[in-house]
Amino acid sequence: MASQTIVFDPTAGVPVGANLTIYGGSALAADFSIVDTGSTAYDLSNFTGSSQMVKSVAVGATLGAQATFTVGFTSAADGKIRVSYGATQTGALSAGRYMYNVLISTGTTVYNIIEGNAMVYAGISSSPGSG
Repeated sequence: MASQTIVFDPTAGVPVGANLTIYGGSALAADFSIVDTGSTAYDLSNFTGSSQMVKSVAVGATLGAQATFTVGFTSAADGKIRVSYGATQTGALSAGRYMYNVLISTGTTVYNIIEGNAMVYAGISSSPGSG
């Protein structure tokens, strides 16, 4: 997946929309470059991150988190983060539309920086000659 640029304005109070496509049985590695409103890399050196995905945000939904992604800072000083999930874990997901978000925090301040849909596609083919 190509890197997506996210403009982070801590005073705005709203996340930036970014959708993901996940193929069951394939590792997910979504890279994001975080910049400020002047397009300068946002220094994330003192931040931590977390991310979860839910199957539904419908009224009365009680499924809770279906996945907890790993959020890594590939170059914190340059505002670069990676959201990842292993091939075994993606293979265990049911196909369908999910919602996810990425939170970053420093001290006691938490920002919902990215939010979007994640489409999960289950494997539909087997290798030639295996059937």
